Amino acid sequence: MRYLIELYFKYRCWLIFVVLEIVSLITLVKFNRYQGSVYFTTANTVAGAWYSLTSGVSSFFDMQAENERLEHENEMLRKRLNDLRSGMKEEDNTIDILTEKNRNLRSYNFISAHVINSTLNRSNNLITIDRGEIDGVRESAGVVCSSGVVGVVYKTSLNYAVVVPLINEKSIVSCKVDIDSARVFGTLQWQLGSPQFSYLNDIPRHEVVKEGLEVETNGFSDIFPANIPVGTVTKVDDSSDGLSYSLTVKLHTDFARLRNVSVISGYTRFERKFLEKRVGSLLKDK
Repeated sequence: MRYLIELYFKYRCWLIFVVLEIVSLITLVKFNRYQGSVYFTTANTVAGAWYSLTSGVSSFFDMQAENERLEHENEMLRKRLNDLRSGMKEEDNTIDILTEKNRNLRSYNFISAHVINSTLNRSNNLITIDRGEIDGVRESAGVVCSSGVVGVVYKTSLNYAVVVPLINEKSIVSCKVDIDSARVFGTLQWQLGSPQFSYLNDIPRHEVVKEGLEVETNGFSDIFPANIPVGTVTKVDDSSDGLSYSLTVKLHTDFARLRNVSVISGYTRFERKFLEKRVGSLLKDK
């Protein structure tokens, strides 16, 4: 203790100088908009570079598991391709169905990216990816992976973007469940807890909902196309008000091992919004 006191008196001038410099910098950034903007932009760039470095190291050690997963995925895609070829030979209307789906997907562009940082144990989890504005990534764009939906882009910089994943309590995604020949719609929202499960709410009670049903996007928004996989129903419960069902959904996306994603860029988003705005102006009451 005596040594620390002597050390303080010996270098007290330098210590006071450093403390005053830190206070001055904090005040400059906090109360000056331009300096604050420069600081946060630089901080995001530095943080993104650091996340890229650490992500590269962790990806190296996870390479074997990732290769096994990709091999399994390629096997499934080859099997699906063979099934589609067989189906097109047997039924001519299958070609029309595939053409219709491709016409829907032509409205979107997919930008590949890597996850360089993510959280799992918070109420508002976030994911950082190594693509930004110069790559065409924009805010409110949907993010998917080979398994299904990941989340929505929240903020962007020149080279990086922050994504709000499904395992964020502020994330709300419109989804559907196909029951027999009917499509039932609901909203998917995470309620803390395990990053493997979320909850599909507002399902009508007159529907016969069973475990094992697939949950997909319904295509009502400009963010996700229709029929992108989300998860599988594992449990059916009553909602808190007893007026509808709340479905426990096991998410297809494994956020703990998520490495590669794709950002959806909607080419027709602004065209659709402009058209709907024009129609809405005509329907206003005089």
